[in-house]
Amino acid sequence: MDTTEWPSLRVDDWAPTRDTVHMWTQIVGKIRMSHMPLINHWWQVTLYVSARGLTTGSVPHGTGMFEMEFDFLDNALVIRHSSGEQRSVPLAARAVAEFYQETMAALADLGIRPEFQTSPNEVDPAIPFAEDGHHTEYDPEAARLFWRQLIQADRVIHDFRSHFVGKVSPVHFFWGSFDLACTRFSGGNAPDHPGGAPNCGDWVMVEGYSHELSSCGFWPGGGEEGAFYSYAYPEPNGFADHPVHPDAAYFSNKYKQFLLPYEAARTAADPDRLVGEFLQSTYAAAADLGHWDRAALEIDPARWHRRP
Repeated sequence: MDTTEWPSLRVDDWAPTRDTVHMWTQIVGKIRMSHMPLINHWWQVTLYVSARGLTTGSVPHGTGMFEMEFDFLDNALVIRHSSGEQRSVPLAARAVAEFYQETMAALADLGIRPEFQTSPNEVDPAIPFAEDGHHTEYDPEAARLFWRQLIQADRVIHDFRSHFVGKVSPVHFFWGSFDLACTRFSGGNAPDHPGGAPNCGDWVMVEGYSHELSSCGFWPGGGEEGAFYSYAYPEPNGFADHPVHPDAAYFSNKYKQFLLPYEAARTAADPDRLVGEFLQSTYAAAADLGHWDRAALEIDPARWHRRP
């Protein structure tokens, strides 16, 4: 493992820690979801990359608010309330059940008592959090390196997002699928999604994929060190066979999306440019084959620098 700007972190080397952190993020994500009004495509449930880890951002609570942040530098889940009070739960190698109980106790100390389904989604088996003694491993260095991977992905995807003036999601982290994502929309409706995610109602996917889209992101899977991905829903004819860049990118029949191995970006002379090429070319494939009105949806983010 190294700590360069684009760090190396083999998925196989940290999979047990990844799976533990996945359960932790599900708990915190569900806490946020229980206090938020529904926003289209479930945008109200996500986490965000922060300067220290992953955060919920502000969450309404009565006439105030709170936030929860995974601080991977100090290895703590920090809970801050607008009242000025704060609690902290250590991030350490222990059962998810113990982390869950301590987190709920810390929230109760702040007067926060969320109600939510207390088992994970999009995984199989879905062990209830209070009974999960299976996920116990936590390597702090691996968690920090993953966060640094997310920092790089977040930067590059934010730049890509700035070129789109149509409806587009924030760059956010979905705790169900455990990936960083950003989604562009054509403006048209989409057929009902068939669903099929484990331990997740099909209606959840119908809401998430209610409109025609091109989605991209970063996921700690799909490659030796994770992968950038891009897919379209509904998938237009010819999408899988459409040429994209760079050469290291390919269409995965297993995942039904284009993948760019993270290690290909990390070892490139200009990682930002390489990932940008992947994001743009795969989006163009979805938009062109799907007959999007690209002239109306795209914009130059440097437009104010070129004003008269």
